[in-house]
Amino acid sequence: MTQPDPITLATRFRGFLPVVIDVETGGFNSQTDALLEIAAVLVEMRGDGSLARGETVRYHVAPFAGANLEPASLAVNGIDPYHPLRPAISEHDALQKIFQVVRHAVRAADCKRAVLVGHNAFFDLNFLNAAVLRTQIKRNPFHPFSSFDTATLGGVAFGQTVLMRASLAAGFDWDSNLAHSAAYDAERTADLFCTVCNQFQNVFEASRRRLASMGPLEIERDDDPRE
Repeated sequence: MTQPDPITLATRFRGFLPVVIDVETGGFNSQTDALLEIAAVLVEMRGDGSLARGETVRYHVAPFAGANLEPASLAVNGIDPYHPLRPAISEHDALQKIFQVVRHAVRAADCKRAVLVGHNAFFDLNFLNAAVLRTQIKRNPFHPFSSFDTATLGGVAFGQTVLMRASLAAGFDWDSNLAHSAAYDAERTADLFCTVCNQFQNVFEASRRRLASMGPLEIERDDDPRE
């Protein structure tokens, strides 16, 4: 019988490193509305194969030239984009700093690229990709369209798709005064992702043993451009 490889972050997610991203924005349109905050939270693996929240990196972002700012969105996230004491940096600099941390984590975990984890991940990934296109950054470590969505995972595991409700159902505290901060929401999303994955650890290990018992399989090429 073929023995499965040791469980690492690389073998747990087929060579992809989960990195939690949360953005705060000036609206819902990733093409026209400002990116105002971005936070990344790394995911770590303990010795027993369980996952835990790691380092958080967060930046305030200056609106790009001509960016739209919807008053309703600013009322929700409480951001004053042009406050004189707001330590905002450009989109280009914020992404470069985030990507540098993520690329280092990808290499350290022996993964091939990062995959975005988000609560309603489609929203965060769209804003991330739009900012990458605007800034013409070439070395984006994230998969361009794949993601892990904790709204879906929370619905499956706890019957709750709203981040606050899913977090409370999972046993975490929730501070409404800190919510809608990119760093806070990203950390709660990371906690939720790790908790759900840990609850499925026995299922994952059983599936690895099942596949190993089948021997070599005809599978898609590792260099498939769609991955």
